[in-house]
Amino acid sequence: MPRQLVNDMKFSKVYTLLVKKVERKGRTKAEADEVIRAFTGYEAEEWDPDASYTDFFKRAPALSAELMKVTGTICGVKIAEIDDPLMRKIRIMDKLIDELARGKPLEKVINR
Repeated sequence: MPRQLVNDMKFSKVYTLLVKKVERKGRTKAEADEVIRAFTGYEAEEWDPDASYTDFFKRAPALSAELMKVTGTICGVKIAEIDDPLMRKIRIMDKLIDELARGKPLEKVINR
């Protein structure tokens, strides 16, 4: 998907996909919310469902410096090689959600 389309996508659409990803693997919406909260500082009721992915991250109350250090690969892309700051944040959040979905304990996903 072209970068501009991802940047303009409503966070609410992406959120639905993230929750479905963890629920398919037996995890809960509450756990997905906790990963998002730990990474961005948002409480679930604080984010604007109509906000674009760009605005969602721009308005994040407290982006976690520790979680911004996440490394590894997501969708075949090495996080360390991503130059675009927004795309890096998107991929990190996806990586955290993916770790949760794969069975990693919530505490290990959010406390690094």
